[in-house]
Amino acid sequence: MQTTAALTAGLERIPDQLGYLVISEDGVLASAGELENDEHTAAVMMQMVRTASRFSLSESSEVPFKRMSVILEDFAYVVTVSGQKVFVVKRQNNQQEPISV
Repeated sequence: MQTTAALTAGLERIPDQLGYLVISEDGVLASAGELENDEHTAAVMMQMVRTASRFSLSESSEVPFKRMSVILEDFAYVVTVSGQKVFVVKRQNNQQEPISV
């Protein structure tokens, strides 16, 4: 079993990070910031990963994607699947509006 420090190494250094979750099938393994103890968001993100995983074009047991972004007006959830864990980082959305000429 990995330590919490090993699971979260580097997550705190992500620019514009507002919080994070580390999730497995057993539940939340680690959390911090705005996502600390956020079981609801964890459940929603796991369901999104499960749904996206069903769209596999091959019979491989590999997850058909490594990263998924959910972009909202003020922030974005960046979801990364690695091993049997799902890492969710909530980041400030600093995208510029497109300029119309």
